[in-house]
Amino acid sequence: MSQELWGAETRKAVDNFPVSGEPVPIAVIRMLGRIKAAAARVNADLGLLDSEIAGRIAAAGDAIAAGEHDAQFPVDVFQTGSGTSSNMNTNEVIASLAEGAHANDHVNMGQSSNDVFPSAVHLAAVAEVRGSLDPALAKLETAFAKQADAFADIVKSGRTHLMDAVPVTLGQEFAGYAAQIRLGRRRLDDALPRVAQIPLGGTATGTGLNTHAEFAARARELLAEATGGPVLAPEDPFEAQGNRDALVELSGVLKVIAVSLTKIANDIAWMGSGPRAGLAELFLPELQKGSSIMPGKVNPVIPEVVLQVAAQVIGNDTAITIGGTQGNFELNVRIPLIARNLLQSIALLSSASTLFADKCVAGIEANEAMTTRHAEATLASATALNPHIGYDKATEVVQTAVKTDKTAREVAREMGVEESVLDEALDLRKMARGSGA
Repeated sequence: MSQELWGAETRKAVDNFPVSGEPVPIAVIRMLGRIKAAAARVNADLGLLDSEIAGRIAAAGDAIAAGEHDAQFPVDVFQTGSGTSSNMNTNEVIASLAEGAHANDHVNMGQSSNDVFPSAVHLAAVAEVRGSLDPALAKLETAFAKQADAFADIVKSGRTHLMDAVPVTLGQEFAGYAAQIRLGRRRLDDALPRVAQIPLGGTATGTGLNTHAEFAARARELLAEATGGPVLAPEDPFEAQGNRDALVELSGVLKVIAVSLTKIANDIAWMGSGPRAGLAELFLPELQKGSSIMPGKVNPVIPEVVLQVAAQVIGNDTAITIGGTQGNFELNVRIPLIARNLLQSIALLSSASTLFADKCVAGIEANEAMTTRHAEATLASATALNPHIGYDKATEVVQTAVKTDKTAREVAREMGVEESVLDEALDLRKMARGSGA
């Protein structure tokens, strides 16, 4: 490691918290650098801080934001619940870089760990969603939409309760997957403005003690310029200081996306099962050997990765939810835990969505021979005979077909249903398209 730039408080924290070996997410550290730089510039403009010292502090904060000093932040993520240790770590590193600057009097001027650290977490989460997760989800949505178009005329058996149901098209299923991802992106868009409300300026308890009345608004303006995104005032300073509800809400959205991905990945793995003893409706890309002992076996490796990531995100959400309940009076004191799990969930979903799009969805091919076989075999197609022969008679068709291993069309014909009725009612493509056919 390069020369240590931190001081005594950081050393105490390192010694006090040898817990996981996992530091605070670097996105939070870099956002702390942005906040310190903005604070120094605002305090100088307000005449509260010597301009030369402020300039050196701002330059050091900018360097941290740019990732130039990542190795100088060793404090374990499982630390004091306000993030005070990481705030002090940042103050000390900047003070070492900015000649003549005092960690508390200058670098931390007009601030408290209680408003700075959660502000950094909020802004880091917004930046990572906008810069990483949303583009990844957009790519996945597009991949599903393209396949929906490609598979638009491929009819297959629908399935409910894992049992044969009336026909659908493979394109309809993939369009549904695209819509799930699209709705997840909309949920993110809806949550982000609340996450972008930060408590900066509230200092210790939300009252703004020891900070200039114009500090918070001016700092938000600079932060908005630096990040290229919204940085908003809290609806109420005590709400913003005392809880992390917006982060819990964002985690809930990530959980919904994980649930969607679970459903989709399971469906694709099932439809790709086989090649002879499964559904075998899809050919998934062959990325690697599926077994060290069974020759030629191919596994749905990318769907399996997605399923594991989704499980982790759901678990992270549970921890975040518990952390969110720990806001007592004027401060939530589980912020590092929330930050760790939230940023990990965003990163995992970003990577998994990109892999899913590029290494699986884009390369999926339909096994049309099998989808056609299943579409013709599903006895639920007899549902379309209801308006012509009634539910009871159609039930008799199904029961007889099961016993005799015949198709619904064959049994209905034997029961005297006219061929013209069968042609109209049992048109599989028309059936799949429903009333809009």
